[in-house]
Amino acid sequence: MTDAVNLARKLSLFDEHWSPRGVASFNGHDVMVVKVQGEFTWHSHADTDDFFLVLKGEIEIRMRDRTVTLREGEMFVVPKGVEHCPFAREEAHLLLIEPAGTPNTGNPETAAVRQSV
Repeated sequence: MTDAVNLARKLSLFDEHWSPRGVASFNGHDVMVVKVQGEFTWHSHADTDDFFLVLKGEIEIRMRDRTVTLREGEMFVVPKGVEHCPFAREEAHLLLIEPAGTPNTGNPETAAVRQSV
């Protein structure tokens, strides 16, 4: 990476929901932005935690035993193996960081195709 990355500009380049876009990588991790709205799928990641940082809007991270609400500027890490379902009543923008190639659904067969912006 040779220049600063403007996350708002990167988010302006696409409209799809639940389709993360890579903006950088470091130490074997992907840094991605994503637009979300509505309910995602219930899933877990057996081998990695799941990091969420809200850039704009509000989301809920629903888990079987509780729900964590995140507002702009707040982050949460879902521990590996914990089943969860992100949900946004209105469009929200997130920053995600995860080990390179981690499927967003926890299953390579149902995961969104990795794209960059």
